[in-house]
Amino acid sequence: MLNVEFVYSAGLSNQLREDDRPDVVFSGRSNVGKSSLINRLCGRKSLARVSSKPGKTATINFFDAGSFNLVDLPGYGYAKVSKVEKLRWAELVEGYFAAGRNIALVVQIIDMRHKPTADDMNMIRFLYDSGVPFIVVMTKSDKLNKSEYQAQLSLISGIMAEFENVGLYPFSALKGDGAEAIETAIMQSVRD
Repeated sequence: MLNVEFVYSAGLSNQLREDDRPDVVFSGRSNVGKSSLINRLCGRKSLARVSSKPGKTATINFFDAGSFNLVDLPGYGYAKVSKVEKLRWAELVEGYFAAGRNIALVVQIIDMRHKPTADDMNMIRFLYDSGVPFIVVMTKSDKLNKSEYQAQLSLISGIMAEFENVGLYPFSALKGDGAEAIETAIMQSVRD
């Protein structure tokens, strides 16, 4: 289990603080279960705020995990956010990736029940083309029965085949399935 403490939030890219330690970044669309994944990995109920309203996390949140930083990016792709707010989010996230930070791993989160969205695929392509190490975590796996689970795993594996050697991790926040494997991938990335 990851032992982390909240450090600060940045709402604009010029608020990002310098830090030489590796970053483990959590990225995904609004309401995909990002906060639930972070909370499960850290064994805390409300470290990352789980919102009933998508699009609520409008900042990059930094957590101290000892030898590395855990970084929670704002969720993307929520339609009911103003254009101005979307532009601010874009500037913030692009500013983060352009800041020359030591990114050890991006945990890219998608909903296992659905085909990855266009926004998901844009983010995955950006990470792949930029050479940023990443894994894909498929949340809400417990909401599928056995045959749906296999069908979705097969579908998503096929879609991700173009991105060589990307790790796929089914995950259930409810049952904790997959948490250990994800934590192992994170710890390996900060040791490498």
